[in-house]
Amino acid sequence: MLMAPIDYCRPDSLAEAVRVLGEEPSARPLAGGQSLLALLKLRAAQLDLLVDISRLPELQFIDVREDGSVEIGAGVTYAELARSPDLKRVQPKLCEVASGTVDVQVRNQGTFGGNICHNDPINDFPPYVAAVGATLNLVGPEGERRATPEEFFLGAFWSDLRSGEILRSIELPPLGGARVGYEEVEINEAAVRAVATVRVEGDRIADATVVLGCLSVPTRRPAVEDDLRGAPATEEAVSSATAGVAEGVEFPSDADASAAYRAEIAPVVARRAVLQAINGGE
Repeated sequence: MLMAPIDYCRPDSLAEAVRVLGEEPSARPLAGGQSLLALLKLRAAQLDLLVDISRLPELQFIDVREDGSVEIGAGVTYAELARSPDLKRVQPKLCEVASGTVDVQVRNQGTFGGNICHNDPINDFPPYVAAVGATLNLVGPEGERRATPEEFFLGAFWSDLRSGEILRSIELPPLGGARVGYEEVEINEAAVRAVATVRVEGDRIADATVVLGCLSVPTRRPAVEDDLRGAPATEEAVSSATAGVAEGVEFPSDADASAAYRAEIAPVVARRAVLQAINGGE
């Protein structure tokens, strides 16, 4: 199916893009287009204007700072994430995830910010930015604002991207000695995913975060995190701490996997993510 006729413009600056989006309520920004164009071809979304932001230099940068934090422009592609040596130095797991996302064609077009804003439950990056405590920098007709992942992700395919706004960049704080683990089980598409950050001191876990993906929003598991803190950095202790990771979570059912299956496999995936982080992300 072909898209319905849509007007198109390519602003020369981020300020101009914000102005155009603010003036036309049914306009949407177009970055990599990997999700939006598919929806338009299926007539699952209807717009009057596409505002092409894919070539704006204000959205295309990776700024790694001396303290290990990094700011990434929302227009950076998966391929650019994967091959950045500076990013690999401070966020090696992010580079690894980007390098294995979908296929080469999508990696060359899909953008970090677009993946986050679309918030498809199977998208790779929403649970990652939630696990590492990222800050999302947005700009719109009312000026600039910052949001946490918990504030930004509202539901499946639903984020707090307000009328006329553009996600400008994503800031990742220093890992501070922590390592990141990222594990998933795929059945046609990703069915269960877990992202963990773990900081080990001596032979014990000093701090940890655990986030489940493939849900309507990335979901932190604070009870699991509490059980991990102070526990020995052993497989037995991690298995015990992650055993209840599915408790209280509403897993979806679809053609790929039932909610019951996802709930059963979630502790396995979470355990693997935590152990991977303990082992340096390997």
